[in-house]
Amino acid sequence: MNPQSCFKILIVSLLITFFSEDCIAQNATLTVNTDSKITQLLELKKNLEKDNKLSDGYTIQLYYGELDKANQVISKYRSSYGNWPASIGYETPNFKVWAGNFSTRIEAERALLEIQKTFSSAFILKPERRK
Repeated sequence: MNPQSCFKILIVSLLITFFSEDCIAQNATLTVNTDSKITQLLELKKNLEKDNKLSDGYTIQLYYGELDKANQVISKYRSSYGNWPASIGYETPNFKVWAGNFSTRIEAERALLEIQKTFSSAFILKPERRK
């Protein structure tokens, strides 16, 4: 390649680069307007998931029976196990104490081994989805 050809290629390349910046470059501003209730709904969903109210997974039942005893059981559980959330639910005629929100059975079984050290009658169940 001769020097004159190289010079032409260089000039053409520089011109293309210079003019293509104006053609390709874009500036945009995006404004997103959201309803303030979206944040509240996301927080509510997070709390429901934490309390095992939306799960299709597994949970561990610690107790069923009277409310006073259920409150005692959940207090004892919370003082011993902070790893998994716990909640009291009511299904006629008993109150039930459920712990954990496990997506797989194996996770629930591992937790059950630990929980049964304190709550020997605990067992795994797959609750129906609450509506």
